[in-house]
Amino acid sequence: MSINRSRARKTLMFLFVVGVVLMVAPAAFAQDGGSMFTTDGARKLGGAIGAGLAVIGGAAGIGRIGGSAVESMARQPEASGQINGAMILTAAFVEGATLFAIVVGMMAVL
Repeated sequence: MSINRSRARKTLMFLFVVGVVLMVAPAAFAQDGGSMFTTDGARKLGGAIGAGLAVIGGAAGIGRIGGSAVESMARQPEASGQINGAMILTAAFVEGATLFAIVVGMMAVL
């Protein structure tokens, strides 16, 4: 069964937006004194869910990078050195962005 890539992208984008909203929502609750959530609980929940979504997104991105690189090396073995270098550099960028998102999410929790 093939994966519909546009649907997968839309799903990942939806999860990303939900994570961002959950990370930003506690700030809105903090300005309004009478919300149905406690400010501290909403902040911790939003930070934890946002950090979790960042990990899921980073893992999906690095997995896709690795899979595409292996497929490219199988098609053109003579270019495997260049493909491997580009793969490691791109995975490092994704890892850095994921680590930053986790730190921001955990700062909201603590």
